[in-house]
Amino acid sequence: MFRPLTTAEQWRILQAVVDCGGYAKAAAALNRSQSALNHAVSKLQQQLGVQLLEVQGRKAVLTPSGKILLHRSRELTRGLEQLEQLATNLEQGWEHEILISRESIYPSELLFAALSHFYPESRGTRVTVIDNIISGSREAIEQRQVDLAITGLVPKGYMGMPLTTVRLILVCHPSHPLAREDAIDSHRLSQELQIVIRDTGSAAGDVDQDVGWLKSKERWTVSHFSDAIGILKQGVGFCWVPEHMVSDALKHRELVKLDTKMGGNLIPLSLVIPAPDSLGPAANRFAEILTQTAPLSDKTAPYRD
Repeated sequence: MFRPLTTAEQWRILQAVVDCGGYAKAAAALNRSQSALNHAVSKLQQQLGVQLLEVQGRKAVLTPSGKILLHRSRELTRGLEQLEQLATNLEQGWEHEILISRESIYPSELLFAALSHFYPESRGTRVTVIDNIISGSREAIEQRQVDLAITGLVPKGYMGMPLTTVRLILVCHPSHPLAREDAIDSHRLSQELQIVIRDTGSAAGDVDQDVGWLKSKERWTVSHFSDAIGILKQGVGFCWVPEHMVSDALKHRELVKLDTKMGGNLIPLSLVIPAPDSLGPAANRFAEILTQTAPLSDKTAPYRD
């Protein structure tokens, strides 16, 4: 069985000496005597059989070997800190991971803002975000596959807290025949190729064929809006897309918004907690931050039933 020659404390002392620029400042930072730190580093070098520091003038600087080992030691001590923090979190009931289902039309900048606010408080909690579409979001909620769900369709029996609204608009390339027509109706659209986003639900093929406008005789299906937008920019097809995802493309005339008699679709998005009674403190805190940073949230509303 492998038995290490060195200790994590020795590596922490070496890191402090380097980071503080010398033994005196490191001793003050660690509340230890300078001689104790000097002894710890000397013993570390002796145990390894490698010189880590060398004196240049009045300063002790890292040797080439010392630079390599110091870098690796930081990974070691960081891992130990995370391991100890995980143990503390588990003892306190703070989850090591939270799962979030995000309806793919939810603006990324809103999610990123919530994540950046959560990070300083996360205690090492892993966050996994799963993009879902239509029935995929419903399944994630009803089957309790996630801790939190951002969805455009709140299933019956569940409560949703409003987060924001997203407008879906019809777009195509400026060279597309539809771009030259006014007040396009559904009959005219049905004659052109439509790009649609695949429903992520397991029963989508049986249940959700009638969700959204899917009346074109020709249809291409992709998994992500980014793929659909990429196809549109090649002059192929038309698609309903979230307005915020194509704002730059519209500004630079890479895509154009179609004038239709069907108008635009305003989709409300809400936060749903599938199992509020078993929600852990990490997920509950993220739900709180998510609602506080969302445009339409009632900042005074409770987050749990």
